[in-house]
Amino acid sequence: MAEKVPLDFVTITKRLKQTSLPNVDHVIGIGTGGVVFASLVAYELERPLTILTINYRAPNNKPRHPQPLLQSQIASSLKHKHLLLVDDVSVSGQTLSVAKQALNCPQIITLVLKGQADIVLFPEITTCVKWPWFPE
Repeated sequence: MAEKVPLDFVTITKRLKQTSLPNVDHVIGIGTGGVVFASLVAYELERPLTILTINYRAPNNKPRHPQPLLQSQIASSLKHKHLLLVDDVSVSGQTLSVAKQALNCPQIITLVLKGQADIVLFPEITTCVKWPWFPE
């Protein structure tokens, strides 16, 4: 297995503070992988946070379902808000796509630590990451 790039909270929060974040009404975090990062983002923006649980990958990072499965409901009060959709990693974009369909809002901006999104905090990282919130 390839060596994982270690990222700590100081590095992540420093990059977050250096990033121009959009003005949104609400932060939506993808559970489970995006919960900690979405919490940091919501705190930084001083915005409410809602967790949207979507199950797709197993702990070994391999897909456990043919496509991501939505496992929670969305409050109808979010339907007309400006949303920031946050996850840790987006490789194929499938999880963010399922979330965007479920949210069904006209203005959704996506943010991830690495991978593919509207805003990517660490675009230079292309290998696996050792996240500070997941024990080895």
